[in-house]
Amino acid sequence: MPTFDVVSEVDQHELVNAVDHTQREIGNRFDFKGTSAKVELADGKIMLFADSDFQIQQIHPVLYQKLTARQIDIACLEAGKVENSGKGVKQAITVRQGIDREIAKKAVAKIKESKLKVQAQVQGEQLRVTGKKRDDLQAVMALLKGAELGLPMQFQNFRD
Repeated sequence: MPTFDVVSEVDQHELVNAVDHTQREIGNRFDFKGTSAKVELADGKIMLFADSDFQIQQIHPVLYQKLTARQIDIACLEAGKVENSGKGVKQAITVRQGIDREIAKKAVAKIKESKLKVQAQVQGEQLRVTGKKRDDLQAVMALLKGAELGLPMQFQNFRD
């Protein structure tokens, strides 16, 4: 029986490159000269450091541009609150990996609503879709691409 997996993953190598490019551009920009603005990646979180909240907001478009240029969907980012830390401020942006239970349940419900003859089951942080016809599986892919579930999804391990 044909199957495929629905996952939500971020290429870590590209993420590291995007953060490095953002740091480099911040270091070269005139409006950040002489400030403590910097971007770091640690433990699946992107940490933004700056002297003021305004500078943090100025870093966002630079970071998003670099991520988008490397085919990383910014929908996988979850920005935290801007917090005071010593002389400056910091913000943690979480990079979400995997499909959590609630989103997986929504996706399964969407698939069942469509009345396609496929089965969907949650396997950890991914979703496995099984069906008899390849066309049905491709219809599920199109359905999930069109559904706004709040998380970028990729399709892997398509087996005929």
